[in-house]
Amino acid sequence: MFPILLLMFITVPIIEIALFIQVGGVLGLWPTVALILLTAFVGASLVRSQGIQTLLSVQQRLQQGELPAQQIVEGVMLAVAGVLLLTPGFMTDAMGMAVLLPWPRAWLAQQIMSRVKVANFQSGFNHQQGPFGQAPFQQDPRKNQEGGSTFEGEYERKNDDQDRLN
Repeated sequence: MFPILLLMFITVPIIEIALFIQVGGVLGLWPTVALILLTAFVGASLVRSQGIQTLLSVQQRLQQGELPAQQIVEGVMLAVAGVLLLTPGFMTDAMGMAVLLPWPRAWLAQQIMSRVKVANFQSGFNHQQGPFGQAPFQQDPRKNQEGGSTFEGEYERKNDDQDRLN
């Protein structure tokens, strides 16, 4: 992972500088600066509106009793798009705009979710009902994930203040 990040921190600025030189040579200095500022402002306003829309979608899914996993991933992607759009440069602006559009963002979020394994969280829910009203994940009750045995049972908590020695 470190070599990939190092390569990105070296190549992205070089590409951006080359694009600044090319666009500046065609348009001139001040139109290029104005274009960079314009993309930052337009991008920030689009990120804000898309973020509000995604937040409303998350709330709607939660009210319906569904887990808004894709909307949460899209919200994180919108934050990344905002950072890309506020970073000066044409290549980062193009990548940010691509993530900002709803169809590519939804497709990319599905691709990310298909590659991410989510651990099964069972604490805090009773055994009849899973999170958000869904049926719980069923697996062999005699085996846990480490290969050991799990036994079901009931317990009762008793107040043992009377039994304590002073």
